[in-house]
Amino acid sequence: MGSFLLAVQAVLHWINNRLLAVGVVLASTALAVMVLAILLQVFFRYVLNNALPWPEEAARFLMLWMTGLAAPAAYRRGGFVAIDMLEYALPRRAAAALSLVQLIISFAVLAVAVQLGWNHIGSGWLFNSSSLKLPLDLIGFQAVRVKLAWMYMSVFAGFVLLSVVNIELMLRALLRLLGHEDDLAPIPGLPMAEAE
Repeated sequence: MGSFLLAVQAVLHWINNRLLAVGVVLASTALAVMVLAILLQVFFRYVLNNALPWPEEAARFLMLWMTGLAAPAAYRRGGFVAIDMLEYALPRRAAAALSLVQLIISFAVLAVAVQLGWNHIGSGWLFNSSSLKLPLDLIGFQAVRVKLAWMYMSVFAGFVLLSVVNIELMLRALLRLLGHEDDLAPIPGLPMAEAE
């Protein structure tokens, strides 16, 4: 049983390492573009006295995607606010059991969030962005308004990635509970002492 769980956890560990690395790069890019859009709007509004119609909505769009793509990496590395005094005060196996219970509860919440996120995308196909559009008119076609579903997908994608991370963390807690702590690969980005 332990070797099977270790194999499943190793596959999830490998998948999460790659998915979250790409997510962090995309989130960083979204942050950089968001800052540029806001600075562009500040320049146009306060220097040229001619505000552009799209930067605020573009910044909101990018902020949502940045959050959806960066949050899973932060969650995996323990970057969310947590009260963990009890966990550190308990013996290792008891702490792993407590962590497993908390992760199971988190997974139940995430499952509901994934469902709600999926439902929200459906309504987004009905509405266009008020100011964002693909400027196809620059190459001779008609400009196409961006559907709000593309913005709402960030919530769904974020919760799906958080769920995959949560499953990996549940398996890690279960394996620690079963005494396989030394067989777990460290999570990238964490010092060895904090990895478990």
